Amino acid sequence: MKSLDTTIAAGASIVVLLAGYASAQAGSPAVPETLKVPASQTLSVSAQAIGVQIYECAASKTDPTRFEWAFRAPEAELFDDAGAKIGKHYAGPTWESNDGSKAVGEAKARDDGPDPNAIPWLLLSAKSEGNGIFGKTQSVQRVNTAGGKAPADGCSQAQVGKVARIPDRATYSFYVAKP
Repeated sequence: MKSLDTTIAAGASIVVLLAGYASAQAGSPAVPETLKVPASQTLSVSAQAIGVQIYECAASKTDPTRFEWAFRAPEAELFDDAGAKIGKHYAGPTWESNDGSKAVGEAKARDDGPDPNAIPWLLLSAKSEGNGIFGKTQSVQRVNTAGGKAPADGCSQAQVGKVARIPDRATYSFYVAKP
């Protein structure tokens, strides 16, 4: 019975998160000019990502006597506007649909976005595979971010290898060539 209660509570939490996220989007700021996709592309699908940004305490690449939180990977579930799970987001960065199609991005532009406590907004070029919803993706845009920044408190040599999973959410828009 405890397992069923946990499942129901987790499902209810996702619904509440998505509802809150949808209402927050209604007043979303405009996308900066630097993050706009080429005019030759059109929106294919939009997804809400809810998950974590994963960081690990490590020696600084520029000064091995300093320690800092180093980004490792994102880990999120992707939902359509109706709240149905349509895929996942993970290292690469990669977006994989339930239909097996994938898009792998490479950052082209970034903007700090309006929330100083959130990860930046991005424009990424994409290579895609498969015949599903992400199969012909040329660009991916990340906006409306919340959370996900590395821990504000630093890390020390004693914490090397410690992992921090910071909750975040974002809107990902996938663009394909215009017909």
